[in-house]
Amino acid sequence: MASKQVVQQQNRGEAAAGGGIKPKNMVAERKNRRALGDIGNLVTVRAPDAKPLPQVSRPATRSFCAQLIANAQQAAAAQKNKVSNPQNLVDGAQKPCQKKPEVIVISPGTEQKLGKECAEEKERSSSRKQAATLTSILTARSQAACEKVIDIDAADKNNDLAVVEYVEEMYSFYKSVENENWVHDYMDRQPEINQKMRAILIDWLIQVHHKFELSQETLYLTVNIVDRYLAARFTPRRELQLVGMSAMLIASKYEEIWAPEVNELVTISDNTYSNKQVLIMEKRILGELEWNLTVPTPYVFLVRFIKASMTDSDVENMVYFLAELGMMNYATLTFSPSKIAASAVYAARCALNKTPIWNETLRKHTGFAEAQIMECVQMLVGFQSEVAAAENKLRGSYKKYTSPERRGVALLPPPKSLLPPSSSSSLSS
Repeated sequence: MASKQVVQQQNRGEAAAGGGIKPKNMVAERKNRRALGDIGNLVTVRAPDAKPLPQVSRPATRSFCAQLIANAQQAAAAQKNKVSNPQNLVDGAQKPCQKKPEVIVISPGTEQKLGKECAEEKERSSSRKQAATLTSILTARSQAACEKVIDIDAADKNNDLAVVEYVEEMYSFYKSVENENWVHDYMDRQPEINQKMRAILIDWLIQVHHKFELSQETLYLTVNIVDRYLAARFTPRRELQLVGMSAMLIASKYEEIWAPEVNELVTISDNTYSNKQVLIMEKRILGELEWNLTVPTPYVFLVRFIKASMTDSDVENMVYFLAELGMMNYATLTFSPSKIAASAVYAARCALNKTPIWNETLRKHTGFAEAQIMECVQMLVGFQSEVAAAENKLRGSYKKYTSPERRGVALLPPPKSLLPPSSSSSLSS
């Protein structure tokens, strides 16, 4: 033991002689040494002669831990700006100051005060979130409405013929241009033709269309051509059927792959007109219409609205049945083609008890609310009740949709909730 102490004293002397540090500095350095605290606990910073401060054993919350970290960072930044202690200067060189951990003593009162302030801040932030503005309310309502709309084109994304990328723009264009070729009231300018004659002609054209098994597009375009020609030019009574035949010939050439021949139309009209007369009238109609045949008829909108309805074939057949009844009656010309199509879908869903009758998907794709189409809906349902009567002679469409291939939808009773009181009472009797 004595030899060990002698060796230590010699080593200290050699270090003092080699480094030029006086023994009193070694004594001061020895006094400044302090034992390491327990790992995980912070050592309280205090003066050498001061009394030790009580250690904090209370667990700190997340907010207090964040505050401790912020204070430690601020202390580190301040420590860099301070001038180093002269005791740390040896041989004119500056030694880096040792960073000492700083402890924030949290008293029970301080903790309660900070906790209260945090609670008040949370309450203020929640109140700001609850105070919704008008913009947020409208945005929430629009999002809620959009969530109810079903993507009707999701199943056709891989079908190139469905043109899913352009279908919405196409129907927006149809809606914007449907008024350009929309025929309103023209019967006053036809002294030899009345509404009943027109209805007889359309009923006959429906039967001829069914006989030749033509496409639906051909029928609707035929009626459109007839109305546009009658609205533009005076037509004698004897030529009314000729106008209908030539209009169907034009529509068939435009829509069909195999259009009926002229002699077939002449034969089905019981040879009332000759082939030459049909061709002359065809040329006259095309000249009057300036060869403008690409127009949005009700059928264009029916296809889209039936798809948005997402129902079975019964609803589809009922929609076409009601649309043909509306097309045969002159009164429906006061409504646009898109409104007629939307009204036919609404009336068909109501007749077949589909719930809901009108939803957000139909409202989005048709562009109409229930109140906007109700007048046209009631008119179509009235036509349905009239054609079912035995005394009605214009029953070409009725016979067509009583067949099993059309699911016999014409035999179904019209919805009484959409009929006027007089019509509903006559049906019940």
